[in-house]
Amino acid sequence: MNSRLFLTSGIITLIGLVVAFWWGGMPALLITGLLAILEVTLSFDNAVVNAKILKRMNAQWQKRFLTWGILVAVFGTRVFLPVLIVSASVGASPLFIANLAIEDSVAYAKLVANAHYAIGSFGGIFLLLVALAYFFDDAKNVHWIKIIEKHLARWGSIEALEIALALITIVGISVLVSEEHKATVLFSGLIGAILFILIEGVASSFDVEAKDVTGNGLALFIYLNILDSAFSLDGVVGAFALSTDLVIIGIGLGIGAFFVRSLTIYLVREKMLDALPYLEHGAHWAILGLAFAMLLGLIVHIPGIVTGLVGLCFVLLSYYSSKKELRRTR
Repeated sequence: MNSRLFLTSGIITLIGLVVAFWWGGMPALLITGLLAILEVTLSFDNAVVNAKILKRMNAQWQKRFLTWGILVAVFGTRVFLPVLIVSASVGASPLFIANLAIEDSVAYAKLVANAHYAIGSFGGIFLLLVALAYFFDDAKNVHWIKIIEKHLARWGSIEALEIALALITIVGISVLVSEEHKATVLFSGLIGAILFILIEGVASSFDVEAKDVTGNGLALFIYLNILDSAFSLDGVVGAFALSTDLVIIGIGLGIGAFFVRSLTIYLVREKMLDALPYLEHGAHWAILGLAFAMLLGLIVHIPGIVTGLVGLCFVLLSYYSSKKELRRTR
């Protein structure tokens, strides 16, 4: 059953590459492959975090995550979300921006680059809260980097500490950026924080109060897709460095997104998070690194390859530590 997940990913990849070659020949094929690799590299930690949430959903909602969710991931996050962000940044209608993306992809790519402050602030604060909420958990008793994680867990007894730190961070960042971008950074960061609070609140409410599996699954499904959006924003922006063709970008990132979602379900069904005790920790350290990279990127330039490698290194190191711990306890 689980092998079918990756078989499906392989078929989707093959179809995507064929379409890319038909669309733009060998150059388009190569760029599509690079975009898919970029997406997988940047989103591997996303798969681990998603797996933790996905295992709380029943099989039906897990299937919807892979089917309906991939449509949201490809068309919503990687096509329409940048259009909405650019639209809000430049004060133009989404329809105008969408037409521009189709008719003049180079001009659209420049607008996406100019929306860097909104994207970095929103995504950075949302991911920062995801990481801090994990580490500031006083019920957490398994620690990977013990010297740090033990202290962070103790601070979890302070109510809403992660929210206070996130707000302090975004205010501090806004002070350091140029005058013309201060309002954008503050507003986008606040939207990221508010969205996190709302989604966490809804998901927790369903977990504690509701016995309706459908409602619970829907809340987690929405949360997963918003989390995926926050993870993918830097990849969407980085994709325009390789191509301004929205078809190629959609195919490349779509291939990567489908593979990552297949990997997420594989991790759940094989109970890999239980078998590898520190993998989840490594993923959240990777999220923290990505959040800081997005926020610091508002002040100084940080190459996308650095961000991707930092996240990948955390996940791989936590995998190695997990295997080492399993050997030690046997």
